[in-house]
Amino acid sequence: MKQGIYAILKAKYLIHDDAIKNWRFIVFLVLLVILMIANTQRFEQKVFEISELNNEVKELRSEFVDRRSTLMKLKMESTVARKMEIKQIFPSTVPPVKIRVNKEEEPNLFERLWQ
Repeated sequence: MKQGIYAILKAKYLIHDDAIKNWRFIVFLVLLVILMIANTQRFEQKVFEISELNNEVKELRSEFVDRRSTLMKLKMESTVARKMEIKQIFPSTVPPVKIRVNKEEEPNLFERLWQ
């Protein structure tokens, strides 16, 4: 047992005649580890990107709410009337009247044939 551990520590399995098999396995393991590290790196980059995008969405949403409230204040009739008074335009005292136009119906093809 002592001799086996001593052989592993000296890495004699890498210099024997059948060491090619061991080297192939070691290269396979190294490539697998590199692939796993690269995959983890990409995953972490995606997580950071998602976090940044979520922060940007929160900022844009708050800006949208702020702009919408500002727009609602500007659209109010009292605000518009106050701004128009500066230009000597005052609100109407006469209420609006709805205008209706009656469209004359043309006779359809069947009625025109029987006239």
